[in-house]
Amino acid sequence: MDIFSRIKEKLSHEFIDIVEWLDYTDDTIAHRFERYQNEIKNGAKLIVREGQTAVFVNEGQLADVFTPGTYDLTTQNLPILTTLKGWKYGFNSPFKAEVYFVNTHLFTDEKWGTKNPITLSDDRFGLVEIRAFGTYAFKIADAGKFIIDIVGTDNNFTNFEINEHLKSLIATRFTDTVGEANLPIELYAANTSELSKTCQEVMEPEFLSVGISLEKFYIENVSMPEDLKKEIFEYSRIDKLDLDKLTKFKTAKAIEAAAKNEGGTAGAGMGMGMGFVLAQQMGGMMSPQMGGQQAMPQAGGAMPPPMPVQVNYFYAANGTQQGPVSFDQLKALFAGRTINRDSLIWKQGMATWTALKEVEELKSFLGGNTPPPLPNS
Repeated sequence: MDIFSRIKEKLSHEFIDIVEWLDYTDDTIAHRFERYQNEIKNGAKLIVREGQTAVFVNEGQLADVFTPGTYDLTTQNLPILTTLKGWKYGFNSPFKAEVYFVNTHLFTDEKWGTKNPITLSDDRFGLVEIRAFGTYAFKIADAGKFIIDIVGTDNNFTNFEINEHLKSLIATRFTDTVGEANLPIELYAANTSELSKTCQEVMEPEFLSVGISLEKFYIENVSMPEDLKKEIFEYSRIDKLDLDKLTKFKTAKAIEAAAKNEGGTAGAGMGMGMGFVLAQQMGGMMSPQMGGQQAMPQAGGAMPPPMPVQVNYFYAANGTQQGPVSFDQLKALFAGRTINRDSLIWKQGMATWTALKEVEELKSFLGGNTPPPLPNS
């Protein structure tokens, strides 16, 4: 650039007496108004539009801040700058100062997420890992503090430059918040609204410390490994089940399965069980009819023996105690392979839990009731 071009540029800038900024972008947060050697005329007009704040900085020191409106730049409208410059009786044109325009509108739909899994301790599942992501919205609440603490001398500061800092801050505070909440692991995904509100309250002071207001904070999803999800669903189902009803249901299914498998050992055992039940039912039905044919008891004869007491059995399945069940129900469970020869069994009168194969009256479940061959004569 030759000397005449420089003179022309200097004169064109000096005689422009309107300080304003038209933002044609959607991501600029702060923009420095460029003047020739930062010189501004005495009495120049400052135009601050809605959604903007103008900040005057003198040699790195925050001076005057202007909200939306039109101002004449005089000592009356620049009290702090007047003090910093030492103007007692007005000032001569031009004067030097940096002018920053700050966007104060809402920046929405900003993304955040946890880069690495967050490790939590759960009373039931031990150490588990979760991830989370969502959106947030912010705006500049204190333009002066934001310029001094964040922007510095950057002449065009965009939200991309601040987003990485804000996302790191969010991820750190989110991790602290969920760690201190100490909720059951499944409730993090089920209570995102309450957790979002709590996280926002925790983060707001740190945002405000650099002049930023956190307006909205949303947790869109809290995810966890698929195998952990399956465990949680399974635990939830078991927690809601009536174990007595579950045992009866499994017994009925075992009977149905055994009936279809008539040729196998299970079918044979089930057939014996069903035969015992039918025999008892037939005996009960026929006893009234046979009453007239039975011999009258002799005078002074012995009283009939007491009715047999049904024995109830308890069994261990999947590491938990189940029962009580009757002999026939236990046989059905064995036939349906819910229990096996090594399953632990206990009934009243037994000192300890004993494997099914060691309980005398239950050995019939195992087969082998055929008598051995006769000895050679």
